[in-house]
Amino acid sequence: LLQMFSFCPCSSHADTDLQSQLKQLQSRFTWDLRQEDMDLDDLSRQLQDARDSLQPLSSSPVLRYLQGRPEEAESILSQSEEKIRECYGEKSDLRLIVMYGDLAWLKYHRGDYTQSQNYYKRVQDFQHPTGSPAVLHPEVYGEKAWTFLKFSVSYHHKAIDCFCRALELQPDASEWNKGYTIALYRTEPDSPATKQLSRALDLDPDDGFLLALLALKLAAHHKHQEAKSLVERALLLSPDDPQVICHVGRYLRQQGQLDRSIDLLQRVLRRSSRSHFIHHQLALCYRKKKLNLFTRRQSTVAQRGLD
Repeated sequence: LLQMFSFCPCSSHADTDLQSQLKQLQSRFTWDLRQEDMDLDDLSRQLQDARDSLQPLSSSPVLRYLQGRPEEAESILSQSEEKIRECYGEKSDLRLIVMYGDLAWLKYHRGDYTQSQNYYKRVQDFQHPTGSPAVLHPEVYGEKAWTFLKFSVSYHHKAIDCFCRALELQPDASEWNKGYTIALYRTEPDSPATKQLSRALDLDPDDGFLLALLALKLAAHHKHQEAKSLVERALLLSPDDPQVICHVGRYLRQQGQLDRSIDLLQRVLRRSSRSHFIHHQLALCYRKKKLNLFTRRQSTVAQRGLD
């Protein structure tokens, strides 16, 4: 996205110096995110589906900017800062490094160079823990990884690399383990993903989303009793989470429990009516019901022919 900031009206030597400084920041506008790699409508749906967590709140401003709504982008970033301070308290500063970088770029782009400089100064001295630009805080690696994971499938391997770097510094952090798990689940063969799922659940055994993912993996390996137990636990812990219900619905469909899958998906759909994933799973359920009905009719006709 950096190239989108290369032109600024009434630029001066001082403004050019500021832009050079901003390029040193850790920000979604300096991470080589390319609009041509993204499906903005799909990204918007993903962020809407996960609206109850902090990740979509921090990622939404870039989406709003790409949609030509910079004022809304700034407003969301301000809300994000408040939420992060509420959530992390004294540990908020490291969580705000990327956000202040985003704000610095947005202010610069809108011609507010004084505020842009202020945000730059807030993070310039501590965004690199060792003083070397090659080393980042785990919170920055993590934020970068979540961004790559959400913005485009073509960035998933970059997400894996960033989560690995965060885990090198904080190996027992449940957030980075969960993100690493999801990235592996989407990109790697079964073995690494399944092993990492177990690791992530050891750190956070009550995560309904991870329970549902592991259930799908176990079912694929014909470990049906274990998978069933995990699904029931996921439903108990996260009965209204659209992302959890989506994967539980997928599991139930694969097990032939179409009516139960449809009931769960429709219930959560009333809460998240725009969820692309829920609509997709419902469509697959109805398609399978139709195929089952067709197969039964064909079988009945064939049996009558034999009679």
